[in-house]
Parts: sequence; C-alpha cells; structure tokens
Amino acid sequence: MFALGVVYLITGFLALGSVALATVASVLLVGVMMVIAGVAEVISAFQVKTWGKFLLCALLGALYIVAGFVTFENTALAAALLTLMLGALLVAAGIMRLLLAFSMKRATPRFWLAIAGVITLLVGLLILARWPLNSVYILGLFLSLDLIMSGTSWIGISVGLRRSSIMSQARSPA
Repeated sequence: MFALGVVYLITGFLALGSVALATVASVLLVGVMMVIAGVAEVISAFQVKTWGKFLLCALLGALYIVAGFVTFENTALAAALLTLMLGALLVAAGIMRLLLAFSMKRATPRFWLAIAGVITLLVGLLILARWPLNSVYILGLFLSLDLIMSGTSWIGISVGLRRSSIMSQARSPA
C-alpha cells in the first residue's frame, strides 16, 4: 500500500506539472472505457432473447464505440463536453446537498452538509463560468488532485496499519 501511495503521489505531482497533458490523458482514458463498454454491450446484446431488445442493446453498444473513437479523434471537443458535464453535475449535486441540509430536522448536524453543498455549488458555478476556456486544464487538475489525495491516503493507511501491527506485536506476550 505504501508503494502504491508513493506511485500515486508522484504521478499526481507530475500531472499537476502539466494539467493540459493530464486532461488529454483523462479524456483518452474515458474514450478507452467507452469503447470497452460498447464492445461489452454489443457482446451482451447477443444474449438477449427478443429482437427489439437485441437491436436496442446493439445500437447502444455501437453508440458507445463511436463516441469512444470520436473522443480519440477530437480530444478538445471531448474535454469541453466532459468539463461542461462536470460543472453541471457539481451544480446539481450542490443544490441537492443544500436541499437535503435544509430539509433535515434542526437537531441533526446539518451544518457540514450545507457547507459541502455551498462549496460544491460554487465549484460547479466556477467551472461553468469559465467554460469552455477551462476545458484545457480542469479535468487534468481534478485528476492531479485526486491522485495526490489518494496517494497521501494510501501512505497514511499503510503507516497506520504498520504502527498498529507493531503495537499489537509489542503488547502480545511471546
């Protein structure tokens, strides 16, 4: 776990050094996932018993495959669309968190949920306000920060587990 954390951390800082390249890498990864999902959908279509459902599943799979290849062909457009979707989803998530926080009873700890809703809403609005110009770096920035946070957490977990195993060995009589 420690080695995985170090790899994530190094990769995250490298990606942070070139967020535009990290954006391209993340868009290409989404394209690969869409092609794989499309192939899986087409294969699973052959297990469907009725023609209508078969055609629907096969068409959906073909659409995924085409979208994946379009992503490879035009990464800038794909980055712009993914950034737009990210901003819109963050706005929606922020609004939902705020609605949930205000619908909770006064006795429940709703303050942190409301704060999280405001922050999520503001981040989504910031992304949408600068769209499509920020499409070059937003996905790469989010990927970089996620890798750094994941690496830090894996390192922390591994150090914590090692300490707990050392402490449990020290407590047990030999």
